[in-house]
Amino acid sequence: MRILYLAFALVWIQVDGDRAWAVGSKNLGATYDADETHLTFTVFSSRATRVEVWLYDQPATSAQKASFALTADPTTNFWSTTLAIPDLAAKGLTGTIYYDYRAWGPNWTYDPSWTPGSSVGFVADVDDAGNRFDPNKALLDPYALEVSHDPKTPAAPDDAIYCSGSNFRMDDTAQQASRGIALKPEDTGPPVDGSEKPTRPFKDEIIYEVNLRGLTDNDPSVPQAEQGTFAGAALKAAALKALGVTAVEFQPLQEFQNDTNEVNPSTVGVDYWGYNPEDYFAPDRHYSSDQSPGGPTREFKAMVKAFHAQGLKVYVDMVYNHTAEGDVGDSSGNVARVLSWRGLDNAAYYELTSDHHFYYNNNGVGGNVNTANTIVRNEIIDALTYWTNVLGVDGFRFDLAPLLGNTFTEGGFQFDKLDPNNVLNRAVKELPGRPAEGGAGVDLIAEPWAIGDGTFQLGGFPSGWAEWNGKFRDSFRTSQNQLGVATVLPAELATRFAGSSDLFQWNGRKPWNSVNLMVAHDGFTLRDLYAFNTPQNSQPYPFGPSDGGSTNNISWDQGGNPEVEIQAARTGFAILMLSAGVPMLTGGDEMYRTQYGNNNAYDLDTVKNYLDYSNIETFPNFFHYTTKLMAFRGAHPALRPADFFKGVDSNGNGLKDITWLQNNGQEADTGYMTNPNNHFLAYRIDGTEVPGESAASIYVAYNGWSDWVTATLPANLPGKQWYRVADTAAWMESRDNFNAPGQEELLTGANYALAARTVLLLIEK
Repeated sequence: MRILYLAFALVWIQVDGDRAWAVGSKNLGATYDADETHLTFTVFSSRATRVEVWLYDQPATSAQKASFALTADPTTNFWSTTLAIPDLAAKGLTGTIYYDYRAWGPNWTYDPSWTPGSSVGFVADVDDAGNRFDPNKALLDPYALEVSHDPKTPAAPDDAIYCSGSNFRMDDTAQQASRGIALKPEDTGPPVDGSEKPTRPFKDEIIYEVNLRGLTDNDPSVPQAEQGTFAGAALKAAALKALGVTAVEFQPLQEFQNDTNEVNPSTVGVDYWGYNPEDYFAPDRHYSSDQSPGGPTREFKAMVKAFHAQGLKVYVDMVYNHTAEGDVGDSSGNVARVLSWRGLDNAAYYELTSDHHFYYNNNGVGGNVNTANTIVRNEIIDALTYWTNVLGVDGFRFDLAPLLGNTFTEGGFQFDKLDPNNVLNRAVKELPGRPAEGGAGVDLIAEPWAIGDGTFQLGGFPSGWAEWNGKFRDSFRTSQNQLGVATVLPAELATRFAGSSDLFQWNGRKPWNSVNLMVAHDGFTLRDLYAFNTPQNSQPYPFGPSDGGSTNNISWDQGGNPEVEIQAARTGFAILMLSAGVPMLTGGDEMYRTQYGNNNAYDLDTVKNYLDYSNIETFPNFFHYTTKLMAFRGAHPALRPADFFKGVDSNGNGLKDITWLQNNGQEADTGYMTNPNNHFLAYRIDGTEVPGESAASIYVAYNGWSDWVTATLPANLPGKQWYRVADTAAWMESRDNFNAPGQEELLTGANYALAARTVLLLIEK
């Protein structure tokens, strides 16, 4: 392991082992030197007056073997100490070393007579500067590469001890708290080989969003010991490739509280989704079948390699807007969980209110992470670089991403996409973002909204960022499910079908900057969107109960007709796959998965919330239809445009690159497109203008009306004819609603009758 110091740039890059990423001017975390004769601990705090590292030979319950004071660099505010391995061995630290920190500051001053569990030196739980130091709270290293266990475990399920306040401040947490693991390079193996990463342009992806545990925990094809783990997910790589998806987007995989999920048959206190990170670097130990030191990292890397071997990208959903430490727990502001960042430098890591006793909150869960602070920005970029260069991840989706562009360090919110030093722009530059034409880099996806004024930023992210397109979702949901209740103009649908130029073209971005979705993890599944009018979140275990969840789902049960429900789901899936932009489906939608009407199943770690592969046998026609439609999208680059349609004829064959059509076969003019009484819309893409496109034209017709509509098909190019590929109507269900390549049906008539609320797909050849 060689270390290269670039003094002029104030960065270091360790080129071997698991530290191959830049971390500013210090090697943060626990790191061994090249010959593993010394171990260095480095942590940041700008307000601490004393920091100690406590070392253990066991992951939990054991007393410390040794403790050492760290020395502060007053210029950088990095605290560090370097310890000789023989000296540690003399203290009984001969194997894997576990560690945590204790810190003192202005609100709890250091006194040599302090002992764990005492109040010596206490001044206040929180002072007017926002300090929340408490030496009785063992603190997890924010740069720990692996974590011993969660704050709550089946053996120690009470987490009140982590709180400040008069009832808790003297509770010493060392026997129960999570500990960092000092890993050697050989513990985790080499970084994932970057040369094996897929380099596809983002425009060509089909994203499959899924929970890591839910992917395999109910899959009989996966050995029981590996169900719900990284190893189990690796075994699904070939099947996911065969399904037709190209990128798997996992819900959060950073360490979060899930060790106690299976303790009781209840949703109380359960976190299934994982949007509460305890650490930014560590792959979640609960997701690993190998939980030995280094095991989760090795197993995660092996999973990524398995996906790469199938040509699939791996995306991870990242949460940098709040942490598992949460918000204050009482009206005084005194009570708050102290696990890591809060006990090291509360005001640096979190955005406080102006009185410094509370937290500014734009996420609804906890205090905003202080993403306007340089040290926090560095930590986020360091973590992303680690997940990219060492763990091999190909891209990220960012939860409540506007907070990454916040310019306020306290007391407010303001989004600034132009700030070159915020996480949004640094990620594009430093990771770096993947070029439009493909190649090395990462794909960056924003959830472009949060809570509060100024946080809805759909279309407002910098170049290099894609965004979840909520307008795509809402426009088509409204068209399908609120006919006669709400109006969606044909012009609006055309804009969404064609990549949402109104959102992305104005600042130089492209159709593929729109991540199109009909559903996502937080909401109904595709099936439930067309089967329930309201959320059914109060159901008893194992279907719920789940609190929260949106009440504005734009859903409809189709009158309770199962045949119409599944037809509506087919139509919704066709809209998704036949639109410009990057489609994202939620895991299980391809097999008609239900969550039984629960639209906020964040706490439902049960078999009823995992993917149910028996649905493939129960709904074989639907499964075959979705897989064939995804294959069709993958085979036709005309559906994946690199730029917005221009509405012109570029090659003189008499066809515009895209033509919007009425049901009479004529081009739709402004009057038609803005008439709220029109519910039919078709478009024809000229395939002869698209390199690599095999079809002379692709014709897509959407009948959003409640009755049959007869469409006149547009005139063919010389020597060409129309062939039916797919029709989402119930009459074609026994044939999978799809004709395979080479088996498309020749249409001999000039007219075609579309059933109510269906999509027709034709090719011209």
